[in-house]
Amino acid sequence: MNQHAYADDNIFARILRGEIPAHKVLESDDAIAIMDVMPQATGHTLVIPKAASRNLLDADPEILGPVMQTVQQIAKAVKTAFDADGVTVTQFNEPAAGQSVFHLHVHVIPRFEGVPLKPHTGEMEDDAVLKANAQRVRDALAAA
Repeated sequence: MNQHAYADDNIFARILRGEIPAHKVLESDDAIAIMDVMPQATGHTLVIPKAASRNLLDADPEILGPVMQTVQQIAKAVKTAFDADGVTVTQFNEPAAGQSVFHLHVHVIPRFEGVPLKPHTGEMEDDAVLKANAQRVRDALAAA
C-alpha cells in the first residue's frame, strides 16, 4: 500500500478553505458537493467530506454515513436535473486505483444510454457551462 500522511495543500482542501473557487451545489456540516471541472459527462458532480482524510482507507468511520447520504442526495438530483438514464458513483483509493487528488471524494456522474464517459483529463469545462449545470442540480435539490 502506498499510504502517506494527508497533505492539506490538495485542491479540495483549498476549495474547502475558500482559497479556490468552485461551483458548489450543496453544503452540509459534513460535506460539500461541487461540479467537476473536467467532467466525464454532463452534470458530473463531486461529493467531498469536510473532514481531512486522504481517502476511504484512512477516513474516520463517523463521517462515512453522512457523506454517503450526501452522495445519495446528489445522485438523485443529478439524475433528475439532467434527465439521465442512470448514475455512476465512483471513488478511488491510492494511485494504483486511479486516485489523483488525495482528499477523499466521490464522483457522481449522470449516465445516458449509448453515451460513453469522456476521459477525466484534458481541457477544463467552460465556466458558464459549469455554472448553469450547478444551478440545474441546485434546482433539482430544491424540488426534492
